[in-house]
Amino acid sequence: MAEVIRMDNLSQMIPGALPQEKLGDVLRDLETGVAIVALADWRITFENGRFFQWCPPKDDADAPLSDRLDDFKADRARDRLQKNRPYRQSFEVREGARSTFLEITMRSFDGGSDYAVVECRDMTAQKRAEYMLESYSEVSERNTRELQKEKDRVEKLLLNIMPRSVYEEMKDYGTVTPQRYENATIMLLDFVDFTEMAISREPGELVAELNDIFSAFDRIVEMFGCERIKTMGDAYMAVSGLPESSPEHAADMARVALRIRRYLGRRNAAHRQTWNCRIGIATGPVIGSIVGIQKYVYDIFGPGVNMAARMESFSEPMRITMSSETYDLIADDFIVEDRGFHEVKGFGNTELFFLEGEKERTTIRRETRL
Repeated sequence: MAEVIRMDNLSQMIPGALPQEKLGDVLRDLETGVAIVALADWRITFENGRFFQWCPPKDDADAPLSDRLDDFKADRARDRLQKNRPYRQSFEVREGARSTFLEITMRSFDGGSDYAVVECRDMTAQKRAEYMLESYSEVSERNTRELQKEKDRVEKLLLNIMPRSVYEEMKDYGTVTPQRYENATIMLLDFVDFTEMAISREPGELVAELNDIFSAFDRIVEMFGCERIKTMGDAYMAVSGLPESSPEHAADMARVALRIRRYLGRRNAAHRQTWNCRIGIATGPVIGSIVGIQKYVYDIFGPGVNMAARMESFSEPMRITMSSETYDLIADDFIVEDRGFHEVKGFGNTELFFLEGEKERTTIRRETRL
């Protein structure tokens, strides 16, 4: 059994210590737990009241330190102390529902002594602060993720109503400058007999089909680098050549129109309800801008849009009618049918054309380019 150190012998063991009559009082009054242990068997030869309170013996009053501390790494502690290096270990003491977090620091006496000083500190306040900080960090991270998710949702919604470059300008500057585009090609489409369909069919079923069709249109439009501008009931408007200019704007929009017609033809063959469309295409100058203050949308207007609307009204079910300006840009690469001259409101006597298909050499070139 290790020798029990008397209080009057402590001053002799600790070089430079206080006089022996004061040392005991100082150690007992410390808010920090202090003990002295023998390295050979971890017997506690001295402990103050705070150490006894925090690290009480479980059964045997003379139990060594290794029995008082849960998961005490005795061999590791002895190895470090014999090398004159401190040993630290943290542990939790539970009293009912209350937990106290403690940390012990063990240091050997100078000169290769067989004894070590054990200092025990209450780390509960620090642990709680760390826990609160960690909890706050988790809440902050969760809020940041939720905020980012909301920002992504808003961005997705805005990108559904305006081109990305317009969205970026609005995000950076809070406003969008109206832009004039001299060379743009516009497509306007609506469905034949849609009013009668809206009256006779169940609304939910009708809208679900319309959403499915418009979603397919969106994919086709995006495939050729065009922009869907808006839908108005059964009408669908798309444009090519803005906000980024493209020398292929007329050809790209012609390809979009042909593939939309092909999609509807295949869909009609597989479904009971048929959806027949009229498509108009025109090329001309337009102005693009955000319209509205609280409920805003991106819209285009100008001669090109007006001509596309006229072409759509002159078109026939499942046919694509285009203006002479569009024809001049794509005639070499597409199959067209001359419709002759027609009096077009606001534009006078105008030559119109049916777009029938794409020449094979253009298709090969386009697929290679893609």
